[in-house]
Amino acid sequence: MQKVVVFVDVQNIYYTTKEFHNCHFNYNAFWAKATSNREVVKAVAYAIDRGDEKQKQFQNILRGIGFEIKLKPFIQRSDGSAKGDWDVGITLDVMEYAKNSDVVVLASGDGDFDLLVNKIRKDFGVSVEVYGVAQLTATSLINSASKFISIDDDLLLKTTRWYKVNIFLDLNKIIKRASTC
Repeated sequence: MQKVVVFVDVQNIYYTTKEFHNCHFNYNAFWAKATSNREVVKAVAYAIDRGDEKQKQFQNILRGIGFEIKLKPFIQRSDGSAKGDWDVGITLDVMEYAKNSDVVVLASGDGDFDLLVNKIRKDFGVSVEVYGVAQLTATSLINSASKFISIDDDLLLKTTRWYKVNIFLDLNKIIKRASTC
C-alpha cells in the first residue's frame, strides 16, 4: 500500500473554486479520491484564523475528515482579500514528510510551489499529485506535478443546485394547492 501525505492550501482552494465554479470544494470527495487504497501518513489543512463560529465549524469538519488544522492570524489586505502566508509553512512540512511517503498530494494552484514539487520529485523520488482549478492554477505547477487533477464536478459541493431544485419543488406544490382551491 502506498504511503501518502496530503497538504491543502485552504485559502487558495477556497478562492479559486469560488471564483471559477461559484461553489465550494468538497473536502470529503477530495479525501476519498486522494487517499483511496493508500496509508495516510499525514494530512494538513493550512488556513487563516478569523475567530468566527462558522470557520470553527468548518475546521471541525476538516478534523473529522482526518486533517490536522494549522492556523495563522487573519490579515486583511487593502483590496479586501485575506492572506494567510502559509507558503513557507507548507513547504517546510512537505520537505519533512515527503521523504517518508510514496505520494505527496498538494491542493493548491499557487505557482510558488513548482520549485518545491520539482525538488521533492528529484530528491525523494516521490510522485506528486496536484489538485487545483485548472483555469486558475499556475502552468508551472501543473507541469512540475507527476499528475494534475482538475477540481471539477466530482470535487465540488453543488448546494446551490439542490437549493434551486427544492425551491422549484416547493413552488410546484404551492401552485398545485392554489389550483385546487
